Amino acid sequence: MSTATILVIDDEVGMREGCRRALKPHGYQVSVAEHGAEALRILREMHVDLVLLDAMMPGISGLELLGKIHEHDADIVCVMITGYATVDLAARAMKEGAHAFLPKPFTSDELLSAVRQGLQDRQRQIEIRRQKEREEEVLALERTQQERAKFNAIESRFMLVVVHELRNPVGVVKNYLQLMRAGYVAADELDEYLDRLDQRATQLLDMLDELLELAHLKQGLDPSHLRPVSAASVVSSVAEKLRAQATAKGLAFQVKISHQPAIKMQSGHMESLWRHLVDNAIRYTPAGSIDVLLAEEDEQIVGKVIDTGIGISNEELGRIFQEFYRSENAKAQCELGTGLGLPIVEQIVRLYQGTIEVDSQLGRGSTFIVRLPKDAQSPAF
Repeated sequence: MSTATILVIDDEVGMREGCRRALKPHGYQVSVAEHGAEALRILREMHVDLVLLDAMMPGISGLELLGKIHEHDADIVCVMITGYATVDLAARAMKEGAHAFLPKPFTSDELLSAVRQGLQDRQRQIEIRRQKEREEEVLALERTQQERAKFNAIESRFMLVVVHELRNPVGVVKNYLQLMRAGYVAADELDEYLDRLDQRATQLLDMLDELLELAHLKQGLDPSHLRPVSAASVVSSVAEKLRAQATAKGLAFQVKISHQPAIKMQSGHMESLWRHLVDNAIRYTPAGSIDVLLAEEDEQIVGKVIDTGIGISNEELGRIFQEFYRSENAKAQCELGTGLGLPIVEQIVRLYQGTIEVDSQLGRGSTFIVRLPKDAQSPAF
């Protein structure tokens, strides 16, 4: 005996009651509706598995009602019944989603056969969909596990790199201290060794500070912390703080600000971006000049840092934003460095939906161009 629920929709009382009498002895729960409005009310109030639907009714026709039924529940099987059976009507009914077409008059056996077949097909479709959903869930779980494994691998590699990079300055500090404690450092060399210790300790602190900054950047932005920032003020401030370093190396240092753009940013991000770019330019420019430019183009803040320094080879350009990466030329020019400045710059630019471009030639200098949209409404996370 079946417990399926069937709704008979027909404006003829004889047809409604005849279907009820034919179906109820077989265990079906049968409800009836005289017209489309009543049928829609019943559908909202109770679960229905199959609908026997008269094609021609006053008000909402059966064909019009088909779409509304499937909008309510796509799994409901609709069997059209009519006394005006034509090929055209059958084609239209099937096109609108009818499962079968039962012309009047029909016998109880024909009705039962159509209902049973419709319910079997409904169950088969539900099982197919459930199987597909299960397969999609399995695939999604596998993708999640693969992503987690990939993330874990990246995290493990990153931690190995971090440990390796931190061990270097710590190892140097330990070696110097052991030499000094063992009495291998003469009194007149003591200041030199203390300076080296200070440099390595500073390198270690810089690395830890930049690792912490990068970790905060990777957590994304808090929109509640965004405030209007004057790019011109930040560029001027950073340039003045670093000008002494450029002057000490005999570099020509120019700052050209042609616009006074503002952008909503989180505290410190604009300063960090410019500080890393300008500091890198000074650090890796042994002679020549450095130009810092700020402008506004097409609702974008455009910043450029141009130097005549050691430059970057084409092979290395693709790696300069990798964490801890430093080229051999960079290491030769400046022994101490963290390799985190440019990754921090790239992360900041990405957070604010901007772009960064690098034009460089080995031995002839580099140009870094940053573009930040002034009106970015949704900071990247």
